[in-house]
Amino acid sequence: MFKQGNALRSWFRTTSVLALVALGTAAAPAAENPGYKVIQTYKIGGDGGWDYLTADAATRRLFISRATHVIVLDLDSGKKVGDIAETPGVHGIALATDLDRGFVSNGREGTVTIFDLKTLATTGKVKVGENPDAILYDPSTKRVFTFNGKSQDATAVDAEKGAVLGTIRLDGKPEFAASDGKGEVFVNIEDKNELVAIDPDKLLVKAKWPLAPCESPSGLSMDRKHRRLFVGCDNKMMAVVNADTGKVMATLPIGDGVDATTFDEETSLAFASCGEGVLNVIREASSDQFSVAENVPTQPGARTLALDSKTHNVYVVTAKFGPPPAPTADNPHPRRSILPDTFVVLVLGK
Repeated sequence: MFKQGNALRSWFRTTSVLALVALGTAAAPAAENPGYKVIQTYKIGGDGGWDYLTADAATRRLFISRATHVIVLDLDSGKKVGDIAETPGVHGIALATDLDRGFVSNGREGTVTIFDLKTLATTGKVKVGENPDAILYDPSTKRVFTFNGKSQDATAVDAEKGAVLGTIRLDGKPEFAASDGKGEVFVNIEDKNELVAIDPDKLLVKAKWPLAPCESPSGLSMDRKHRRLFVGCDNKMMAVVNADTGKVMATLPIGDGVDATTFDEETSLAFASCGEGVLNVIREASSDQFSVAENVPTQPGARTLALDSKTHNVYVVTAKFGPPPAPTADNPHPRRSILPDTFVVLVLGK
């Protein structure tokens, strides 16, 4: 997920969004252009950084991680409908809709907050690994997995009982993860340029696959029907990986500063949100044919996303930025400052 130490290192490089738009036009016929654009802007304001967001299409809710709490919005109106407090260093939100429970990874605290999906009330906390980042609910085992950046492992939690079941050593820094829903979980290992397949029942690593030419993989999503994984890579590409063999089947150009991908099962479109200010749309023409459909301008910093599977809208979040503070010995590459009350949600649709 959000690369805490260098999250803004590639957001503002000189790559032009207009050049990416031109590339997308050349890569796919105009008739095949999905036609995504920014159709609404929800002004949220407030202070603090952010990381991932999660959409619940059934209840029409959008969960947004925001520094020390989770903001809950109505997907359709953008109005705030709730807030989950006391989630220090929050990274991700996982939803177990079959259990009416939600789970939040709290990076600074090394815990997971458990909340009631109906009332949004916190029902408990459980201690996990160090700096839990990505978080995933696996419906086949009814377990929640946190992927812990500092301790370089994954913690398995019984989603019904809220009890830790075990730890899986990963030997590298895990980023985002995906489940096939049938007994297999996949996670990117950022510093090893690897993809790891996990058995979520036995709590063991099944396979490790190199992702070359993909570097520093972050976002991960899956076409479960065709068993294809979509990996967002820091060297401006999306890698499409066979989930059974680990083979990199294709690489496609995307923007700079990617931190999330998602796949729409109904439209066969994959999306990558990139911090330079572009949403890349990839078309899956068949189980082994992929092309850039379009590159949609968003706003600098919009590096994470959520898909509304009902409307097929994509949501990204960002803010405006000021100059970085002066470098120090402890922080030689400080992040750019976030201007107060500029935080927004951009809704992209047709």
